[in-house]
Amino acid sequence: MKSKLILPILAIAGFLFAAYTVVSGSKPTPVAAAAAEPSSAPYETFIAGAGIVEAKSRNIAIGTPLPGIVKAVIVKVGDQVKIGDPLFYLDDRDTKAELAVKQADLEKALADVKVAEATLADFRSLLHLAEAVTDRRAISGEELLKRRNALAVAKAQLGSAKALVQQAKAGVTDTQTTLDRLVIRAPVDSEVLQVNVRPGEFAQAGSVNTPLLVLGNLDQFHVRVDIDENDAWRFDKNSKAVAYLRGNRNFMAELSLVYVEPYVIPKASLTGDSTERVDTRVLQALYSFNRSSMPVYVGQQMDVFIEAKDYPNGKDIKAPVKVGDAP
Repeated sequence: MKSKLILPILAIAGFLFAAYTVVSGSKPTPVAAAAAEPSSAPYETFIAGAGIVEAKSRNIAIGTPLPGIVKAVIVKVGDQVKIGDPLFYLDDRDTKAELAVKQADLEKALADVKVAEATLADFRSLLHLAEAVTDRRAISGEELLKRRNALAVAKAQLGSAKALVQQAKAGVTDTQTTLDRLVIRAPVDSEVLQVNVRPGEFAQAGSVNTPLLVLGNLDQFHVRVDIDENDAWRFDKNSKAVAYLRGNRNFMAELSLVYVEPYVIPKASLTGDSTERVDTRVLQALYSFNRSSMPVYVGQQMDVFIEAKDYPNGKDIKAPVKVGDAP
């Protein structure tokens, strides 16, 4: 009797468990609270764009014109540098040794010039003595011709010696230029934002994924705004614009337009990789703001809103009049 009830009981228990699983799984998952409330536009009609903070001079990625081992880095993050100040040094022992050889070659060339000048003076004196003889029977015409030819050869040798001096000086200047290029200097008055090279590391010349140093003029902050190409026709340079700090909308700054780059480009993804792109094209506008109005850093993102006129169906849009066109 009991064995006959086991299967129905198990079936009922399985049905109840399945029903409970379906009911509990169908409940909506609670939405997690936002880490920070999103920013809202203060304008009725507007263009929204993502902005990223950069230095007034833009972020200058420092490289090296010559590859080599880094001998010393004499700046650190936060240092203020003036134009021409050294940032780091490359190993210059080979170049200094080459410079010593070039300077020795220059000294030898200068000595050869003195020898050539003395030789020229000697042949000039011999020719002068021969030409001063009044009795032509005392000296043959062949001897007189030899002395004249010797004087001409001496003049040519002096010219060659002087040319070698110029060549040696050019070699010294070239090596000194190379030596100076091994000292990487600041191109503008700026602040050191990032240092990615250490003594003993190999500094590669040319384009690198990670810049050796990053400099920027922080006297004024700029925010670079990406305006979607679909909204580019609505953008007006004279419109008001505001920026909210990403993560805290209580920090807001009014923006002043610096310039617009009139070239629509593929939008760069804000992942830190300058080569990464997304399938969107944007118009970039540069705005300035008072850096004391909010705690912001270079590279930080901001939510930017630009006031825009409302053009229903684009009926009120007027094409720009070109120079020479009739009004």
